[in-house]
Amino acid sequence: MSDEAWVKIPTEEELGWDAATGGGYEFSFLPAMGRLIMAHPVIGTALVQLLSTVMFGPGELTRRERELVASVSAAAQDCFY
Repeated sequence: MSDEAWVKIPTEEELGWDAATGGGYEFSFLPAMGRLIMAHPVIGTALVQLLSTVMFGPGELTRRERELVASVSAAAQDCFY
């Protein structure tokens, strides 16, 4: 698997992100998904809407089951989130 992203994910510096503020979270870094959403508003908005539908929309799976499916899917794709 390639280390290159299909969509350019900008660095924290390119976005002007200040680690001291943490962007509302207690991270000392800005995760790649956050950088993607900030840099590509159209793509980011669509991803956030999809995530909200999949994780919080009506369905038969509980929240825990949805999180489990997401975790297994991420692991199968060598995703560290």
